[in-house]
Amino acid sequence: MFSFSGITKYQQDLAAKTTSCTDAVKYYLQQNKENKHLNAFTEIFETEALEKARKLDAKLVAGLPLKKLHGVVVAIKDVICYQGHRVTAASKMLNNFTSLYNATAIQRLLDEDAIIIGTCNCDEFAMGSTNEHSVYGNVLNALDNNKVPGGSSGGSAVAVQAGLCMVSLGSDTGGSVRQPADFCGITGFKPSYGAISRYGLIAYASSFDQIGIFSKQVEDIALLLSIMSGPDAYDSTALPEKLTEHPSPEPGKKYRFAYFKEALNHPALDKEISAVITGFIEKLKTEGHTVQAVDFNLLDYVVPAYYVLTTAEASSNLSRYDGVRFGHHTQQPFEDLTDFYKQSRSEGFGKEVQRRIMLGTFVLSTGFYDAYYSKAQQVRRLLVNKTQLLFNEFDALLMPTSPTTAFNFGQESNDPISMYLADIYTVFANLTGIPGISIPLFTHSNGMPFGLQVMANRQEDVTLLQIAERLSQDHSRY
Repeated sequence: MFSFSGITKYQQDLAAKTTSCTDAVKYYLQQNKENKHLNAFTEIFETEALEKARKLDAKLVAGLPLKKLHGVVVAIKDVICYQGHRVTAASKMLNNFTSLYNATAIQRLLDEDAIIIGTCNCDEFAMGSTNEHSVYGNVLNALDNNKVPGGSSGGSAVAVQAGLCMVSLGSDTGGSVRQPADFCGITGFKPSYGAISRYGLIAYASSFDQIGIFSKQVEDIALLLSIMSGPDAYDSTALPEKLTEHPSPEPGKKYRFAYFKEALNHPALDKEISAVITGFIEKLKTEGHTVQAVDFNLLDYVVPAYYVLTTAEASSNLSRYDGVRFGHHTQQPFEDLTDFYKQSRSEGFGKEVQRRIMLGTFVLSTGFYDAYYSKAQQVRRLLVNKTQLLFNEFDALLMPTSPTTAFNFGQESNDPISMYLADIYTVFANLTGIPGISIPLFTHSNGMPFGLQVMANRQEDVTLLQIAERLSQDHSRY
């Protein structure tokens, strides 16, 4: 029976002809049928995936060299464009919209012979932390179907968690890869801003959005990052240098870690999570690493600044969906063009998206722009400056990923303020543009997993992945 333990081992098995791409695809298609109740996918490309697998097997039989992702089965979030396939952002607004082109990240995966098995469910337009805001319904956490998988990339996280693909892509605007990885007990990585081109990623907040990667192995994340990274003529914010695949972490190397006292002592943080991470920090010290507490008096400003800025950008980005140029258009009678816009957008957007558009429009409005938007930009600048100073002295920053483990459906959905405040530990990386990763090291007494979030300086993604792999090897399920 087919099994998967990592891309390197999989490709060794392909070369040894002890398995095949067709075996892999058939296995994942069967797994998806058996786990359809999880609602992780919005669409499965069964015929297409099998056909590509057969072609790749024929290449191997012919003795042609294997490309880096030969036969690797990848799932993608339903906000990333894949030519000739539906991309709907889990919204009625884009119901049955078919992409006319490939996102740069997708094209680079296909160029290395990856197989896209399907698109994954998510919160509508990537706005949410629970995957309860999707036109396709809730995604279920495979460890406990009564609990949320996290969001917005909940479907992509569950696809890896439940073994429905080898690796998957999500998007991370304020934690939408790291938080569901934390809730699902897998690894989730957000690269530096610009490390992976945003061309073909449906925009939520353009100065925050990044395509991220889910896997059970840091090594596989590093491989995908090296392939997808690099300059792109279609995205002026893409970084000019391609990231190399990282070497194995140096044995015995001692790192300099920082952590914010305010983060571990915050009243929103579960007491057991705080105690476990505090104990882990002490363990790192006994191993010879430098771990130092750093004062950080801006923690309570990061969530307000994040939501002011991201909703402002969302208000602008989503204005294109007016029912004329893009998106759902109402079939109801209307009095004039303004009425047509109102009806089309009210019908097409869900309540959470509407809430964020309205908030963003408010903070950009005359009389409130300086009071909210300008102040939030000033906070962002302070955070960037403080981050640069921090990484002059330290290799990485340690922080919880989420203040709680996965909670039950409906527990937070009626209190948006409480839901937004739950992003307190993840939005920091997006505000400052630095890379962040959640690695699944711990298990709570309630039986649910939780991770450690590690962040590094911008463009130090390779170093971050080396540190993450080292911590994963040394402290797996601490």
